[in-house]
Amino acid sequence: MKEFIITEARTEQAVLVGLITPTQSEAQVKEYLDELAFLSETAGVEPVLRVTQRLDKPHSVTFVGKGKLEEIKSYVEEKEIGIVIFDDELSPKQLRNIEQELKVKILDRTSLILDIFASRAQTAHAKTQVELAQYQYMLPRLTRLWTHLERQRGGVGMRGPGETQLETDRRIILDKISLLKDQLRSIDRQMSVQRKNRGKMVRVALVGYTNVGKSTLMNLMAKSDVFAENKLFATLDTTVRKVIIHNLPFLLSDTVGFIRKLPTQLIESFKSTLDEVREADLLVHVVDVSHPNFEEQIEVVNTTLREINGNEDTPQLLVFNKLDAFSFNPKDEDDLTPKTRENVSAEELMDTWMAKMGDDCMFISAKTGEGVEHLKDVLYERVKQIHVTRFPYNDFLFQDYSHLNEE
Repeated sequence: MKEFIITEARTEQAVLVGLITPTQSEAQVKEYLDELAFLSETAGVEPVLRVTQRLDKPHSVTFVGKGKLEEIKSYVEEKEIGIVIFDDELSPKQLRNIEQELKVKILDRTSLILDIFASRAQTAHAKTQVELAQYQYMLPRLTRLWTHLERQRGGVGMRGPGETQLETDRRIILDKISLLKDQLRSIDRQMSVQRKNRGKMVRVALVGYTNVGKSTLMNLMAKSDVFAENKLFATLDTTVRKVIIHNLPFLLSDTVGFIRKLPTQLIESFKSTLDEVREADLLVHVVDVSHPNFEEQIEVVNTTLREINGNEDTPQLLVFNKLDAFSFNPKDEDDLTPKTRENVSAEELMDTWMAKMGDDCMFISAKTGEGVEHLKDVLYERVKQIHVTRFPYNDFLFQDYSHLNEE
């Protein structure tokens, strides 16, 4: 009788590469590589080594210097590593040269994010948007080394006598991009009708950096079951739920999270998904207060919102989430080094610039429920103001008639 030995499939291993430049400090690059490692793990890849180099700017031919590339090559060959991932977007020339030198799969931050989006897409809308972004990224990176993407289409007059394989592939991709854009326009029209059918209910949109707990907060507020996971881009499709606080109904939407260096192709293709953000009456900007550089994440989100909205007129609440995960390491009395973020307590943090924002800024834990009732009360007041402005004849619904009972 034969014995079958079951072996576990080996997880793909990767080397991560980043550059320290005049515009990116060593501390920033460390944080960016931490995020790149999280992205890699989300994609099912195990990062085993981080390589950094200090340069004035990326090398135009190989991104890193020749010596550093040799160092990476030696490690890759010795440890049989299958993937090398670069923290910045590589040009077609850089990608081609690095692949020829290292003889392994080369990814940059953009292609890794696109791969994660492709694996996370569930609906036809999300899949179409991701596929469009992938083809737009792929188009300038076509080389003669590629095998063609599909069989050449037949028919008299469909192929010129001197057309090369590269030209055929380029034409196929351009046709595919055109088709996907048509499909998106059709889906967008359907979604636009759906939004109009919701009437003029007040719309509130949850926005924020990826993995800050928006979906968890959505589940808590709407008593729904939106997919929430401690991974980047757990949510791609915008989810809209009707929420009622006291006697006041409104629409709450959970949107895709943002990230540093978000590929421009994704911003463009996902603009339709983010119509919920553009058309929102109130934005709830969720921030991970336990993250050491949440200020930079706030700026990334605000910059992306400016790209999407084109203005900053939409009122915004700043909600610091994950208070339960906030870490505090008090300094010793004889420690004379400057304080860092880790040496500041949550109470001290609340007394900084955030204190001046009043109810425009609050601290919660969607996981434990701490502060969520206060958030609901503030949301109720803000939504009520918008509702009464839009429907002034409904003002009587929100009047306090308790004094009549006393009489």
